[in-house]
Amino acid sequence: MPHADRTDRAVAALSAPGAPFATVRTENGSLVYADGPRTLREFVEATWAYGDRPFLLGAEPDAGPGAESTYTYGEFFAAATALANHFVDAYGLRPGDRAALAMGDRPEWQTAFWAAQLAGLVAVPLDATWAEDEFTYALDDCAPRVLLVDGERLPRVRRWAARQGAGAVRTVVRHHGGAVEAGTERYEDLPAAGRYTAPPDVEVRAEDDATISYVPGPSGRLRGAVATQLAQAGAAMNARFLATVAALERREIPGLGPVPVTPLTYPFSRVEALTRVYAAMAAGGALRVTDGPRSGSGVSDSGDTFGLPETCGAVLAGGRPTPVTEVRVDGAGELWLRGQSLVRGYWGGKPADGVPARDGWFATGVTATLGDGRVRTGSPAP
Repeated sequence: MPHADRTDRAVAALSAPGAPFATVRTENGSLVYADGPRTLREFVEATWAYGDRPFLLGAEPDAGPGAESTYTYGEFFAAATALANHFVDAYGLRPGDRAALAMGDRPEWQTAFWAAQLAGLVAVPLDATWAEDEFTYALDDCAPRVLLVDGERLPRVRRWAARQGAGAVRTVVRHHGGAVEAGTERYEDLPAAGRYTAPPDVEVRAEDDATISYVPGPSGRLRGAVATQLAQAGAAMNARFLATVAALERREIPGLGPVPVTPLTYPFSRVEALTRVYAAMAAGGALRVTDGPRSGSGVSDSGDTFGLPETCGAVLAGGRPTPVTEVRVDGAGELWLRGQSLVRGYWGGKPADGVPARDGWFATGVTATLGDGRVRTGSPAP
């Protein structure tokens, strides 16, 4: 491994003016990447060029033990585009409408998430392990116009969908062999994907909401952390930056090594998974969906990285903040963060209830120490 000073110099060079991860300050003082995507639609549209490269690798339960499926970038982007057009043309959805995802880790989860971004919708990933009352609470809170669900979770959301009334919420179900209600379509019956079909002609702006991620609040009740398109685009750039630094530490030239295959042990709905998805997509790499940790506190502090749902993923690696992440520790030893990838607040909350606060600074609830340019995180703050 290179000497730490050498890595630090390389990191500084990556974020210098004119470099790939250069930054500028916004009017509120926060740092944002000077170049790079401003929306997730802009980010994902670049993956079309990867064509037949593998995107998702994993077990194929429908094909027997030991069988593995390969989902290419071309197949993924065509399917996401077809679904996005269906959202707009058949369902009449418009930018800002919510699309809730209640599915396991199948390729359709990624298709649905990115179809929402192509259509300018707000994707709401729901924890696939939730019980019916948890699904009901989150769905009542975010009021989606479309619900994407698999057969395993359908019984846990069926009563909620029935209460909404005819036509209020469209439901798309995947891997379900039973009868479906009026207003519900099977994923398999949707229009076939066309390889060269264009995404919907809608405007997606940097300030628009992109995602709502449900996390426990101080009382234990779920609340939805809302990230804008600019914040999620910053998270995608953070992931790309962290992958670049990791390559440098392995003494590789970023972009010239073999196309990476990243094991993905976290559920798609977790921020840890999104960080890895963004990094893989930026490089045209593949994700291997494997068994592993399936639950947790929502704090990503595994191995070398640290992040929260409110930071849209990892913002520290090896104690180093990403170029758009600023850190400070207050008198009580609590870590505060500011930067592009922070969420704008909580769904339905007042500014005083949400984040960021105090000129863009967010209190993480985690203790930390600063030294030698590094952040060392500790336990939850008292």
